[in-house]
Amino acid sequence: MQPKVSVKKLYKVFGDAPDEALERLERGEKKEAIFEATGSTVGVQNANFDVGEGEIFVVMGLSGSGKSTLVRMLNGLIPPTSGEVLIDGEDVASCDKQTLRRIRRSKITMVFQHFALFPHWTVAENAAYGLKIKGVSASERRKRAITALDQVGLSSWADSLPSELSGGMQQRVGLARGLATDAEILLMDEPFGALDPLIRREMQDELIVLQKTLKKTIVFITHDLNEALLLGDRIAIMQDGRFVQVGTAQEIVSNPADDYVAAFVADIDRGRVFTADNVSSDPAAVTLGKDSAEDAMRVMEDLNRHALYVLDDARHVAGIVTYQDLATGLNEEGSNDDLLRDKLQAEYPTAEGDAQLHELYAAASEGLPIAVTDDEDRLVGIVEPEAVFAQLSGEETAERTDTADPGPEPDADEPVADRTPEDTKEKERDTANV
Repeated sequence: MQPKVSVKKLYKVFGDAPDEALERLERGEKKEAIFEATGSTVGVQNANFDVGEGEIFVVMGLSGSGKSTLVRMLNGLIPPTSGEVLIDGEDVASCDKQTLRRIRRSKITMVFQHFALFPHWTVAENAAYGLKIKGVSASERRKRAITALDQVGLSSWADSLPSELSGGMQQRVGLARGLATDAEILLMDEPFGALDPLIRREMQDELIVLQKTLKKTIVFITHDLNEALLLGDRIAIMQDGRFVQVGTAQEIVSNPADDYVAAFVADIDRGRVFTADNVSSDPAAVTLGKDSAEDAMRVMEDLNRHALYVLDDARHVAGIVTYQDLATGLNEEGSNDDLLRDKLQAEYPTAEGDAQLHELYAAASEGLPIAVTDDEDRLVGIVEPEAVFAQLSGEETAERTDTADPGPEPDADEPVADRTPEDTKEKERDTANV
């Protein structure tokens, strides 16, 4: 599928000697040296990326990194020195003015940090401003503005003045103005940068909720790495006009490309970056009416687990059993067909695959593996508590234990209630030391 936005070998040099600056860049000279030699400033150098339809692509960097220059080249506000900016296959960098005007009116809208609402216009009139520029009739403008305001929770304020709204509400009007045009691509340049932290987080959450419904293609500019990690399907980190790393939040935090990126992610709350899916293992389980308590214990021994999920005949989670409970039951009651059901715990920790790890901390602290389930309550993965804590601490993820050698068979005369996966590992060590 053709990307919605495609940027290829994009450069921007400010100054009177752009060609010489580009030649020096090709020779490997640094931005500072080029400025000293030519007086030209390299704003963006060799940017290459694609943004898929419905994706939030976040460009993150400190002041002067080139991110705002980049986003302004995407809609032709700043002409590039060289390179291509393709919007649905049309090159904004080289098209004529008429084509650029059409693309801007039909496909792209921009949401700025400073929302610049007209103080003497109502909220609805401000939201409809982009439509007025397009020549849309007054009645249609009003209708579409109210719809956009309703999407950001402000339809009841439609006839109020901006001065009656809080800063966060005013930014919502700025967002509604972008939504009212029904543009397919939103370019958002530090849209929440002027808000205080609490309102900023509310707006971030609101954008996430809106995006689930609207599925816009969004290029989002920010200097805040936490914001980037929260919002971005993919993130590009810029330094001195170039991309130093592009990837998902998990890829960037787990494997920073260099010391510059590593310094950024060092203090990141990993619990809000990684999800249950990132640390889950295979959904091994047994089935009621098909497998026995002994079967369940063998699976736990093979996987070196102390608990195992049990499914019903419809493949839904029926509950969880522990090795110790089954072993005690076998030792006291002997083998019977109902033992697996008798020892079943109907209450168990569960999570969806996209649940963030900070949401799983309490459940992991209880010690039982967490069932990762889908919308139909089918088991799709298992999160071991140790995997949660290892990821939160930033330690290397332990090698999956579901491929571990179970070791030698227990002695035949050993009481079954005393056999645990830990005993198996201890016997393996003893055998190795003989």
